[in-house]
Amino acid sequence: MKNREVKLILLCLSFICYLGTNQAFAQSSRFSFNKYTNGKGDTLNYRLLYPDYDTLRKYPLVVFLHGAGERGKDNEAQLKWGVMNFATDQAMALHPSFVVAPQCPEYDSWGHFRNNDEVGDVELMNSPSVPLELVIQLINKLLKDYPIDKSRIYITGLSMGGFGTFEAIERYPRLFAAAVPVCGGGDTSKVSSIKDIPIWIFNGAEDSAVNPAYSLNMLIALTKAGAHPGFTQYPETGHFSWLAAYSDPLMIEWIFRQHR
Repeated sequence: MKNREVKLILLCLSFICYLGTNQAFAQSSRFSFNKYTNGKGDTLNYRLLYPDYDTLRKYPLVVFLHGAGERGKDNEAQLKWGVMNFATDQAMALHPSFVVAPQCPEYDSWGHFRNNDEVGDVELMNSPSVPLELVIQLINKLLKDYPIDKSRIYITGLSMGGFGTFEAIERYPRLFAAAVPVCGGGDTSKVSSIKDIPIWIFNGAEDSAVNPAYSLNMLIALTKAGAHPGFTQYPETGHFSWLAAYSDPLMIEWIFRQHR
């Protein structure tokens, strides 16, 4: 291969990378920077995506909970995985909605539970974590401030956020119309309270960070309780199962069809 051809290929690859970077930046800029503070002085950073909304109708709200690696205070890292799939031109045109992506503070967690001796067995503590409590307060604030359809509040999250998704619906089952936990887990003793919530569970069969048993245990418990959860386990996939989950157009179409 001639040097001229190599240079041309490298130039094309650089241009593709440039376009990809610019597209990601353009999508992230669609999320406004915000901060929620309760009366106790607790603060939660969050980003908010707005639909092209008016006052003639109401819109769904998608709550996105990131994983442990995106904790912090930059109010940026939580947009790294998954949530951008709701901010593409096509997604915003087909499914206009509010999308909120809060950022959990460093060293904290969405969940407040303990792992029992058996792998995949989780037990909720009596009260939620402060970050999850702030998320619920933030949802209620958004309901007051924007034309959001209360019957179409959806929650999803990956890894730590997958556990947070299960915990949120178990603690606040009347709030959510549907849930998509990705590589997460929940308290199987609480599934009777969420058996009527549409749930689609995703995980990787070779996940070494979050044992697939967490998802499988919830699937089995929900099914025994009379629920009809969706379940997708990707073969030859590790912890990054969210790459396929949030790129699945069937999942996106499914979640926006749900009403409480």
